[in-house]
Amino acid sequence: MTKTLRLLHVTANAPALLPERLGPYRIESLISPEDEAACTAYRVRIEPFSTTNIAYHRIAEEIYYVLGGRGSAVLNGVNHELQPGDFLRLPPGTTHGFVTGDDSLLLLNIHTPGSRPDHDVYFLGETPPGFGSAGSSEVG
Repeated sequence: MTKTLRLLHVTANAPALLPERLGPYRIESLISPEDEAACTAYRVRIEPFSTTNIAYHRIAEEIYYVLGGRGSAVLNGVNHELQPGDFLRLPPGTTHGFVTGDDSLLLLNIHTPGSRPDHDVYFLGETPPGFGSAGSSEVG
């Protein structure tokens, strides 16, 4: 049975769908689980003076677009400075984390196929508070 997709328009001032605080992240789902099909989309805010745990996805390709703020992405161990307008494409298996300084970092984050905090998210080391049972693992 094929799911019928409905048009979505989430305005900038709309209350967040499923806002979550996950470690240093504030994640706002832009597509509810009921409307999810080929992707998930989030507004992500990483607070100032934060370093996120290194994570990866085994299945999902991940896209980030920097909406505001400054910081850096650590991708496969290499530091990449970020500013508004920057774009990142992470193939499955790419290890990634973020570091912020004086500014918070505001990102549009898209996964295809969809990934939520309780599936297809793996951490190198400790799993931050709020993330589900996908677990900690080594890449491979």
